[in-house]
Amino acid sequence: MRRFGKWIGGGLGWVMGGPIGGLLGFLVGSIVDSTTIKISSPYTSSDMRTTPAAFGVSLLVLIAAVMKADGKVLKSELDYVKQFFVRQFGRDSAAEATMMLRDLLKQEIPMCDVCTQISRNMDYSSRLQLLHLLYNVSLADGTIHQSEIQTIDMIAGYLGISTSDFMSIKNMFVPETDSLYKILEIDRSATDDEVKKAYRKMAMKYHPDKVSHLGEEFKKTAKEKFRKVNEAYDKIKKERNMV
Repeated sequence: MRRFGKWIGGGLGWVMGGPIGGLLGFLVGSIVDSTTIKISSPYTSSDMRTTPAAFGVSLLVLIAAVMKADGKVLKSELDYVKQFFVRQFGRDSAAEATMMLRDLLKQEIPMCDVCTQISRNMDYSSRLQLLHLLYNVSLADGTIHQSEIQTIDMIAGYLGISTSDFMSIKNMFVPETDSLYKILEIDRSATDDEVKKAYRKMAMKYHPDKVSHLGEEFKKTAKEKFRKVNEAYDKIKKERNMV
């Protein structure tokens, strides 16, 4: 009997209730050995930091919502997502995640209710990481479709992501006019000192240590977001001949 150790091995907590818990009904009973699951309290922890299990399950549910956005799920899309999981989390975790994702894709995802549950229980840094990963997965096949962009935009609003943070992450994947500045959450008219100050603020906000509580698998993916902030800053410095 397969054990979903990597993705739901402990600390499921609040995701076992509400709309997410309803979507995960297929995990109850004979599919999962009850000894592998630790149901924690309704809260993530005393400091409200999210557990890796709760984050992983939330990510899978939202990925399913994005993949269903255009009304069809192609085998090629599943293959791309599986390869993304392999690159990010390793082959064993990818196999487990893909199995869960296939079941979620068969269900209707009450996106507003799911996002409201996540927003009420998940710390803000983890929600930013969810958004980043959704864009990342959507680009797994080399193209991000308009229907997926619109769905992720909607998810960001439901998750309570601020407009500036949303635009910062979006411009890492879907460049717009002055995208480098939007990544740093400033205007092109900002002074050099303001650029430096914005970089320090963003480097702190997106530092991988902000999501260290999610474990090494998810912390690894956070390094990409941190790297894109650094790349944007380096390009702006070169453009302005800043020292």
